[in-house]
Amino acid sequence: MESFSELIKNRRSMRKFTTEELTQDEVVALMKAALMAPTSKRSNSWQFVVVDDKETLKRLSMCKAQAAQFIADAALAVVVTADPLVSDVWIEDASVASIYLQLQAEDLGLGSCWVQVRERMAPSGIPAADYVREVLDIPLQLQVLSIIAIGHKGMERKPFNEEHLQWEKIHLNKYGGNGDERGESEQ
Repeated sequence: MESFSELIKNRRSMRKFTTEELTQDEVVALMKAALMAPTSKRSNSWQFVVVDDKETLKRLSMCKAQAAQFIADAALAVVVTADPLVSDVWIEDASVASIYLQLQAEDLGLGSCWVQVRERMAPSGIPAADYVREVLDIPLQLQVLSIIAIGHKGMERKPFNEEHLQWEKIHLNKYGGNGDERGESEQ
């Protein structure tokens, strides 16, 4: 990538992957990025389960009734977990690591998509996190936040169009502030 600005403009959720596998170097680069993600008080509350087994990917793709089926076609899925006994902000720590994985994937020219697991339900009616925990033998103390599906892009996506930026959601100095109050006092 030429710059971080280009990286974030080009990173789009990818739910369609080719059948090409990832190289060992690509997987190592992805996991290095996850392990470099900052955490509160450097607690490193996160842990990652890396899945490339096709049958397991297929089982993981059934963790939710919808919006997870594409995991079966990914070359890799990284299940992002964290230990709430290690950090009270484990959700934030695991979220940052999830995003680092996605940004590293884009930098490598790979596609990725976040599959939300925490607070979602499996088709059987059990929590999606419990379903994933059972498939992967994840210990009870670890909470499952997300699954990041990664693979070679199976389609082209246009970069984010900056014309769609919602500048009205930016507030200066206070909610609803647009900078006028400062200008009025200076006149």
